[in-house]
Amino acid sequence: MEDYKRQQIIQYLSQWIMIHKAGQSGDNIIIEGTLRDDSIDLKEIEQKSGNLIGNITKTDSGGFTYFRIQPASKKKKTRLNIILFAVTVLTTLAAGAFMEGANIFSNPLLIYQGIPFSVTLLLILGVHELGHYTFAKKHNVDATLPYFIPAPTFIGTFGAFIKMRSPIQSKKALIEIGAAGPIAGFIIAVPALFIGLKLSEVQTLTESSGGIQLGDSLLTYLAAQIMYPDLAANQEIMLSSVGFAAWIGLLVTMLNLIPLGQLDGGHIAYAILGDNFKKVGKIIFAGLVILGTVPYFFFDVNTLNWLIWAGLVFFIIKLKHPPVLNPDKKLEKREKIVGAVALIIFCLTFIPVPISA
Repeated sequence: MEDYKRQQIIQYLSQWIMIHKAGQSGDNIIIEGTLRDDSIDLKEIEQKSGNLIGNITKTDSGGFTYFRIQPASKKKKTRLNIILFAVTVLTTLAAGAFMEGANIFSNPLLIYQGIPFSVTLLLILGVHELGHYTFAKKHNVDATLPYFIPAPTFIGTFGAFIKMRSPIQSKKALIEIGAAGPIAGFIIAVPALFIGLKLSEVQTLTESSGGIQLGDSLLTYLAAQIMYPDLAANQEIMLSSVGFAAWIGLLVTMLNLIPLGQLDGGHIAYAILGDNFKKVGKIIFAGLVILGTVPYFFFDVNTLNWLIWAGLVFFIIKLKHPPVLNPDKKLEKREKIVGAVALIIFCLTFIPVPISA
């Protein structure tokens, strides 16, 4: 058994067992100790371990109590990750080709025209998730490789995610794992945005001009001003597929950094705020609902996407944040700086009205 996994199991069990000695017999851990509460159910400890523990047995011998812990057997399978990624490559290639005006139904070989969009978007999403994965491994958290989600949408994907299959030990680990993804994705998305703007075209607006309007964050506004300082009031930037992929990447970064529930921003806020996170979370959730309804019904501004996001967080991602195993360990200055960097990124990428007609 890997040493970090052994330490992880022992640290997890210390919540329920007062451990006097710990040893190893083959792949099993042998603990001499006493239950902190005689009413504790060993099966419940197994179930709450997040796939750390497969089985626990208790025996009494010579006046001592021994616990034999069998780690959960997990053969890491990457086949599904690879298949989903391959399909997502195809769907994002198709989406990118359609953006370039290619008809892949009449000529499937034209799908190559979607390469700039596909590569840019998957690079941002992939680096984001690998940021989480890398720091999960650093803090001995059992995490899967990224799962990409292909979708028959105009961007070809619903994003990507990793699954963490064991508890997070400390607030430091929580804030680093939570912030690593958005920061890593942001580092890729910013140069992609400038490259995408360079490849974009300027079009003069007419009365018949229409279509979807992409909202501006502070970052995208400043980038457009830098790249096109002489843009007239009757002109607009027709964003290239690379620029559009960067815009999506920045939007995903912003949405994940909202300090709510089990979003990346929720992990960071929970680590910093502790018990006060519940109150802040309720305020943020109410703010999303208000932002998604009031402008739409009273000012004819399409902000329903915020209401949809609030619904996804409430029903799927969940508002309640699970506790860390060592909540009393205080954050150091470095972790607080990481949290501040994440907040700055959120402010730079926040888009009040992401998409409008």
